[in-house]
Amino acid sequence: MSDAPLEEDADTPHFSSGEASPEDESPSSSSKGDGKSVWGLDSAPAATTSFDRSVPESDRQRDWKKKIRDRWRAVTPPQLFVGSFLLLIFLGAAGFMYLPGLYTGPGLSWLDAIFTATSAVCVTGLIVVDTATYFTTWGQAYILLLIQLGGLGIISFTSIIIVALGQRLSLRHETLATGPSSIVRSIDYRDLTRAVFRFTFGIEAIGALGLYAAWVPELGWGGALWPSIFHSISAFCNAGFSTFTTSLMGFQLNVPLILVVSLLIVVGGIGFLTLEELYLWKRGKRPEGGRFRLSIHSQIVLGTSLVLIVGGWILFTFFEWNNTLANMPSWARVTNGLFASVTTRTAGFNTIDYSDARAHTNFLTIIFMAIGGSPGSTAGGLKTTTFAVLFLVAWARLRGHMTVSVSNRSIPSETVQKAVGMFVIGLAVLALSIFMLTIFEMKGVGEDVSHGTFLAVMFEAVSAFNTVGLSMGVTDALTTPGRWTTIVLMFIGRVGPLTLAAAMARPRKTIVGNFRYAHEDVAIG
Repeated sequence: MSDAPLEEDADTPHFSSGEASPEDESPSSSSKGDGKSVWGLDSAPAATTSFDRSVPESDRQRDWKKKIRDRWRAVTPPQLFVGSFLLLIFLGAAGFMYLPGLYTGPGLSWLDAIFTATSAVCVTGLIVVDTATYFTTWGQAYILLLIQLGGLGIISFTSIIIVALGQRLSLRHETLATGPSSIVRSIDYRDLTRAVFRFTFGIEAIGALGLYAAWVPELGWGGALWPSIFHSISAFCNAGFSTFTTSLMGFQLNVPLILVVSLLIVVGGIGFLTLEELYLWKRGKRPEGGRFRLSIHSQIVLGTSLVLIVGGWILFTFFEWNNTLANMPSWARVTNGLFASVTTRTAGFNTIDYSDARAHTNFLTIIFMAIGGSPGSTAGGLKTTTFAVLFLVAWARLRGHMTVSVSNRSIPSETVQKAVGMFVIGLAVLALSIFMLTIFEMKGVGEDVSHGTFLAVMFEAVSAFNTVGLSMGVTDALTTPGRWTTIVLMFIGRVGPLTLAAAMARPRKTIVGNFRYAHEDVAIG
């Protein structure tokens, strides 16, 4: 590989293949000339250009197509990722405005259409109107379509990005433990995407059958069909939208239903690459022979998820045993405590009213919402792996170790730096958003909200940024600036961390004569 480009003068402007240089943008003398025709008469430059035959038409078309291809190739994966979601949100909002038969009454305003489309595409679940009563079945189906497209886009794009960072990975032979180079030498992105789609639809179909069996005794054979399909997709995509006004509060005693929804949420929030490794681990599939070993990534995802689910289950059940769970039998309190632990990190369904929950319960919910699910999944939040790495860093420093290790493996310092960077950036964005919402909403939210307006606004901001969808009942009372702030939060919370991760993972140019400045320490703490 030649290092010649690095030897060029730093003051000389450079232009990539997707950019046009000043010479390219300057007028062509052959097409415009001095504004005179060959007979000395004034002529319009446009007309002269249109009849210019110095360049064959096929050549001009070829150059035009080449420029389009070059600009398309210059689009980075983060730009493509963000742009796809922006386009889907815009099309979704336009559909809410112009498609017929979506509403039982008046339609949405543009602001509420954008809010609802963003919440659906970013699989959040915050709503400004009641999904159960405001929309017809066709309207609910349209929301479900946006949820499915958003969920599929998230899974496929993040899985492709994670695999692409390994340079030589493919889907069916994914083993992060032994490294990509020891398994497969090429990537087939089309096979990867098709497999993710098959995986998604398969899990959702199984989930719909389980929900249908759980709902038939209460809703009947016909009445259980649509809610089963809707909630299976919404749960797997961690969207939190429901066809019932009170979400799942009316089914607190339906243990099979709660368990199926919980399982769908967990599977959707673990991440496809981890599930793929579990599939290979179960089959013991390893091309070079030997015992299959789960990667450190999957070990951290599974271990952290288990600790959070069990720990949250105990805490939520204990905190709300004599409060929001008081009117249930003991077995139902335990089941609903488990559901609260699962849904608070990512999904947005609820079987209790969080405006009636205790203050420390809601603060615990805020912490769990901030942690979120796992990379490469439909879940939002800081991510379980980032949380685990930060904890391991702190534990290593307390023991005086400079290297972060887990399961006889050392985590690269670059990964540690990314985790710290994502935590700081996320905390800064969240702090700014809470500050803005307190300015906009302290007078807009009624004082009758439990525990004061600041906790309710903080709860709302964290839920939006981490795409959870839980609320203390203030979403529909948000002012116009507050709704726009929440829209931006939902969008940044969905694409921001992924985009930053992909951008930070891109290799930098190696500078000839690599150097560093002299060390000089600063006081910390």
